[in-house]
Amino acid sequence: MAGHNKWSKVKHIKARVDAKKGKIFSKLAHEITVAAREGGGGDVALNARLRQAIDAAKAQSMPKDNIERAVKRGTGELGGNDIEEVYYEGYAPGGVAMLVHVATDNRNRSAADVRNLFNKNNGSMGTSGSVTYLFDLCGEIRLSAEDLDADGAVMAALEAGAEDVIHEEEEHLIRTPADQLNITANSLRDRDLRILSQSLVYVPQTEIEVAEPSIASQVLRLYEALDDYQDTLSVFSNFDIPDAVMETVMQPN
Repeated sequence: MAGHNKWSKVKHIKARVDAKKGKIFSKLAHEITVAAREGGGGDVALNARLRQAIDAAKAQSMPKDNIERAVKRGTGELGGNDIEEVYYEGYAPGGVAMLVHVATDNRNRSAADVRNLFNKNNGSMGTSGSVTYLFDLCGEIRLSAEDLDADGAVMAALEAGAEDVIHEEEEHLIRTPADQLNITANSLRDRDLRILSQSLVYVPQTEIEVAEPSIASQVLRLYEALDDYQDTLSVFSNFDIPDAVMETVMQPN
């Protein structure tokens, strides 16, 4: 979720999705499994991605047994089909790009499911590479605004080697080169700063303003459907909906 005010808007959508505990546990388990397999094994001291995934699971009160099973599945200690990461690309109404990060044990099933979600919500699924060129891959670290003010966040981020800091009401978003994410995050931890999350994100090179409420509603509906999908880890997009329009379309029916 890129953009100077995108996260503050989109997180309200994600809050409605994440309230469904069964689905959020499934997403968290997939992330833990992939992190254990791809990030360097099951030792959180050596695997920053796994440490962050487990911290996120604990923050959602995910049972310890679920976490341990997900780790063991990633390290190969438990049987079952392998979980792999896949990106699906497509467009929402208004020419808005959508990039869907999925963790799945059945690529064909997930591809069919995601295509169906695009089709049912007035979007269209594209081929590989049809959308990714519109984004840059970056590292993103979130710090709580309760822990330090804007000036403190900027100073800490620059000292840790970050490229950019975006201030939100509740959080500071720190951007890094993709290959510097773990180094920057560990540097912030060495300063005893509490990291809410760290991840690789796709940041749009330019954003598309969606000022027509009916189109904005369709864009958000597709975004929510994709984010709600059980295998989805993240959805990245390049839409920018003005505050007044967002307030209109987010009102309950």
